[in-house]
Amino acid sequence: MNKSIMENYTKLSLVPILPPLFLLLSIVVYLYTKDAFSIEKYIEVQKELFLFLNLKLSQFPMIQHNLTQLGDAFVFLSLLTIFIIHAPKIWEALVCASLVSVVFCSISKKVFSVPRPAVILDNNSFVIVGKTLSGHNSLPSGHSMTVFTILTILLFAFMPSEKYKKIIWTISVLIIGLVLVFTRVGVGAHYPLDVMVGSIIGYISGLLGIFICRKYSLCQW
Repeated sequence: MNKSIMENYTKLSLVPILPPLFLLLSIVVYLYTKDAFSIEKYIEVQKELFLFLNLKLSQFPMIQHNLTQLGDAFVFLSLLTIFIIHAPKIWEALVCASLVSVVFCSISKKVFSVPRPAVILDNNSFVIVGKTLSGHNSLPSGHSMTVFTILTILLFAFMPSEKYKKIIWTISVLIIGLVLVFTRVGVGAHYPLDVMVGSIIGYISGLLGIFICRKYSLCQW
């Protein structure tokens, strides 16, 4: 297994990093056209969508609460401990990618300093599942970054060779990722763009982690 994963990582080019960069640019352009570079406008342009998604998703509070726990790095990574023995290359990439993700997350949260929904919006206007988060660190979603960083490592580790299987595998992983990250909207912790930006940065972090461990083998064992 470890050998096939190493081969998959070796084949990986820079092409897969282009779509997320395009999506990130599209979000920036969208915010620019809406004159939403200020915190107030950023929240305002997605307020209705947030309330709609939160209302629909929060109809299944237990599901939302349980699934959103996978955005916790300690929870998600603990489920992958089996790969330490059978596919250590995955963990080498995970370590590198996680470090990149932490740096991106820490810097971006401090730079943007967007308040959580519970800080700005009337708490009676939407559903909060679990703990009420009231910090100014909404953008990007750290849980979303964690989910997509890990899923990206797994996506390319087990990428099939046949074209149609690649498509099915990629779409399946993407759907799983989106279901997990939008639980952050369902529990009232983040705005939609928070999770989208977090997911994109997480994907990029995962790719960078693969490239770093492939080139330098910083964490090889």
